[in-house]
Amino acid sequence: MASEDVKTSESAVTTTIVNLAEEAKLAREGVKAPGHAILSVCKSLVAGGVAGGVSRTAVAPLERLKILLQVQNPHSIKYNGTIQGLKYIWQTEGFRGLFKGNGTNCARIIPNSAVKFYSYEQAATGVLFLYRWQAGKEDAELTPPLRVAAGACAGIIAMSATYPMDMVRGRLTVQTEKSPYQYRGMFHALSTVLREEGPRALYKGWLPSVIGVIPYVGLNFGVYESLKDWVIKSKPIGLAQDSDLNIATKLACGAVAGTVGQTVAYPLDVVRRRMQMVGWKDASSVITGDGISKAPLEYNGMVDTFRKTIQYEGARALYKGLVPNSVKVVPSIAIAFVTYEVVKDALGVEMRISD
Repeated sequence: MASEDVKTSESAVTTTIVNLAEEAKLAREGVKAPGHAILSVCKSLVAGGVAGGVSRTAVAPLERLKILLQVQNPHSIKYNGTIQGLKYIWQTEGFRGLFKGNGTNCARIIPNSAVKFYSYEQAATGVLFLYRWQAGKEDAELTPPLRVAAGACAGIIAMSATYPMDMVRGRLTVQTEKSPYQYRGMFHALSTVLREEGPRALYKGWLPSVIGVIPYVGLNFGVYESLKDWVIKSKPIGLAQDSDLNIATKLACGAVAGTVGQTVAYPLDVVRRRMQMVGWKDASSVITGDGISKAPLEYNGMVDTFRKTIQYEGARALYKGLVPNSVKVVPSIAIAFVTYEVVKDALGVEMRISD
């Protein structure tokens, strides 16, 4: 009996020594143990989530104004431009009105960013593997079109996973002090929509949203990564040093990518917002702001929404809110990068989500 205990003890010690030796070997070769890799990924996701939440909060007033401009009734204009719109919200709803719907937005953007970046990593790996296999080149690298494709896949997955929160966030955002309060918060909005409109209502506007994220997220990743590669390889006016970019250069690359992506996809964003208001009995009064000159919102699908918007308001209506949305792109990206770097350093993250 004692002999068996000794053998068991010796076996455990031997196993521990072997495991330690294997981990030491991996460390010498620059390979992290599986547990360490998982922890590093989790820390990276946390850093990205915090960065997304902080950056969205910083530009929340512009985000809310953008949505109000997108869905307001053309027969009762309350928000006319960025400056006037922000002043009107401040005068009628106060400081808190500028951040209405931001809590729901942050609750959506944190998991959305985590899913999006992780999905991009996996999609890029898969796309590169297929490209190398098809081309017969083991040293082939991702091209701009392949990066766009991987980003599009990531955008579709992330949008689909978090769409119900985006849908109720849109409705929470357009509520004003003078409109009837139907929703008290995200969970109340979710339960109310489920009870009064059914589960399918949580995915109203999903199709134009998915179609929109294909060019938006795809171009974001494609343009950003391609610009970084170009700057590193060509080193214009000394922007790159030793295959690395400074923060200002990365912010410039991100700003260009965000501007290109959101400009191409913006009409679909307007359409999905309007589709999200369909079925909400108080939507008309919410959109007009005071209940005067109500006009019923009757859109039957994405194509019908496009057609009626252009027919009654002109093609320019598809770009309502583009200015405040464009204004928020640069500071949002800048704050996200800086916050991510600070949180990454604080957590001791050794890898970056976008690398």
